[in-house]
Formats: sequence, C-alpha cells, structure tokens
Amino acid sequence: MKNLYVGNLPHSTTEPELRGLFEAHGAVEKVSIVTDRETGRARGFAFVEMTNAGEAEKAVAALNGTELGGRALKINEAKPKTDAPRGGGTGGGKRFGGGGGSRDDYQGHARQPREPRW
Repeated sequence: MKNLYVGNLPHSTTEPELRGLFEAHGAVEKVSIVTDRETGRARGFAFVEMTNAGEAEKAVAALNGTELGGRALKINEAKPKTDAPRGGGTGGGKRFGGGGGSRDDYQGHARQPREPRW
C-alpha cells in the first residue's frame, strides 16, 4: 500500500476523475480530495492510496508534471504528518506573552469580581 500526494489540482477535479487517472496505472484503494473546512471548496490537492507500491511508483513517473485542467500536476509519495508545530517562521515556543500557563489553567474556578478602577 502506498499513499501519494497529488498537488496543483484544478479546484473542479472530482474523485471519480482522479481515480480514473490513477487506475490506468494500477489498483486504487482510496481517493481523498482535501477540502476547506469552512467553505467546503477543494483546496487544490489530494491523496491517492494505491494497493501496489510498484504500480504507485509507475503512476508517479507517468503522471507527475502532466496537465489536468490546464495545471501541471505535482505527484510524489505522501510524507506522514509530523508533530512539528504549524505556523509561521520564528522558532517554536509559546505564542503568547509572559505570565506562563494557558487560558485552561483557570478552568473550573469561579471568576473573581474586580474592583472598579476609579
């Protein structure tokens, strides 16, 4: 079993269309077009799981760089998700200012009324 990443997909691509493209090179177990959680619109990439690793490699060799809907497909072996934090740029660490702890530290405690400022 081999999982392939398919990038630079036209947003109009359907699962049967993608399945047909890969089935020409071997047995396809599963096709997952990644969609935006909020809009439900395709995000332009997908994962194709192929039963036979050899067939999957042949499919990558044959289809990588080919055009679909006017876009050159980028196909390679999918890398497993890492536990590295997502987000931009400067090294890890907490994103929040000093004071330590997170909002959840006070979960379950009643909020104390504050004195007026004046």
